Amino acid sequence: MSMKAAVFTAPGDPLEIREIAIPSPAPGEVLVQVVSSGVNPLDTKIRRGQAAHARVTPPAILGIDMAGVVVSVGEGVTEFRDGDEVFGMVGGVGVLQGTLAEYVTVDAALIAPKPRSLSMVQAAALPLAFITAWEALVDRAHLDDGAQVLVHGGAGGVGCIAVQLARSRGAQVYATGGPASQAAITAAGAVAIDYTSTRVEDYVQKYTGGAGFDVVFDTVGGVTLDASFTAVRYDTGHVVSALGWGTHSLAPLSFRGGTYSGVFTLQPLLSGHRRAHHGRVLRQAARLADAGRLVPRLDERAFTFENLEAAYDAVENGTSHGKVVVRIAPS
Repeated sequence: MSMKAAVFTAPGDPLEIREIAIPSPAPGEVLVQVVSSGVNPLDTKIRRGQAAHARVTPPAILGIDMAGVVVSVGEGVTEFRDGDEVFGMVGGVGVLQGTLAEYVTVDAALIAPKPRSLSMVQAAALPLAFITAWEALVDRAHLDDGAQVLVHGGAGGVGCIAVQLARSRGAQVYATGGPASQAAITAAGAVAIDYTSTRVEDYVQKYTGGAGFDVVFDTVGGVTLDASFTAVRYDTGHVVSALGWGTHSLAPLSFRGGTYSGVFTLQPLLSGHRRAHHGRVLRQAARLADAGRLVPRLDERAFTFENLEAAYDAVENGTSHGKVVVRIAPS
C-alpha cells in the first residue's frame, strides 16, 4: 500500500508530493496515521539547506511535529494500542522520516497521549515548542515559584509556550517583542516589553530594581543573547538559550556572577539517547493543556498538501499569525 508524502528533493526547491510505500513499524515503534503536522522555523531552514545541524540529506520527508492516530504497533510496544490519539516531536531530522506524510513510524518513547482538551491541529503545534521550553526552564534553569523570568521573543512559537509554562510554575513573567507582538505577549500572560523602544538597562531597572531577572530565556540568539547576559540577576541568575550558536563574550555574565546553559532539543532524535524524556515531557504538556493552562497560538488559515508552499512561506517570511499547522487527514 502507498501513501502521499511531501518530499524535500533539493535545497530551495518546492517540496514534491509523491506516492511512496507505507512503512512498517520496527520493534519499539508505532505506525501513526498523521492528522496534523506542525511547521517550525527549522523546517524552512532545512528546506533552504541552511540547517546542517539537522543532518538531513535529500531526498527526505520533512516535518518534525505531529498529532495523529496509532494504526499498528511494533514488537515490544505495550503503552500504546491501535486507535490511540497521540502527539510528538518524532522525525524530519537525521535519517528519521518526517511528518509531512499520511503515515509515519515513530519510536514509541517519543510520543504521548494527545491532550483530551485540544484538537489535532492544536496538539501538533506543541511538541517542539513545549519540549524546548521545558528543557530550558525546568531541566536547565530549575524554575522556582515566585521567580522573575524574562523570555526573549515572547510571541514566537517557543516563547509563547515558555510564558505559559513559566506562569504555570508560579513565576512572574516578562517577555520582549516588537510593537506588533505586544498584544500577543500580554494575551499569553506576560508583561510585554517593546525591545525596540526600551533599553535593557531601563527595563531591568523598572521591573527588578536593577538587580536583574532570576532566569532569562533567549529564543532569538545573536545580540539578544548578549543582552541576556546584562539582564540576569547578580550572583544567582541563570541564562538559557535555544539559539546559543554564535560567538559571544561571557564577560558581562561573569561580572554579574551568573550562569549559562544551552538547549539542543534535536539531540535525542539525532543520537537515539534519552528519547523517553521527550515522551515524559509531553505528558506534562498534556496535563497542563487539560488543566486549561496551556493553549497554543495558531494561525487560523487552513493549510494542506495543496497549499503546502504557502504554509512554508508564511513561516519563512514571518507573516504567520501564530503556529502554522498542515492538515494531513480529516480530524
